[in-house]
Amino acid sequence: MKICQVERPLVSTNRIAGLEHKHLQVVRDGRSLLVAVDAVGCIPGDWVLCVGSSAAREAAGSKEYPSDLTIVGIIDRWPPPDTEEKG
Repeated sequence: MKICQVERPLVSTNRIAGLEHKHLQVVRDGRSLLVAVDAVGCIPGDWVLCVGSSAAREAAGSKEYPSDLTIVGIIDRWPPPDTEEKG
């Protein structure tokens, strides 16, 4: 699993049939921007748990689903790495 932050929704009107009704989000994983299937209904600014590979396809709805990153949870409380308490 990865911890990412949701940046913004991604709108794509031309999609293959398997992607027709799935929401997509742009997430930040450190310095990289990635696209993830949103299986939980998150909003920009949310810290989320993401899974990849076959777990991402299954979490998105099917092992045949064409996803390599799926959001599977919204983190309720998460201090970003640069604000963690030390001591």
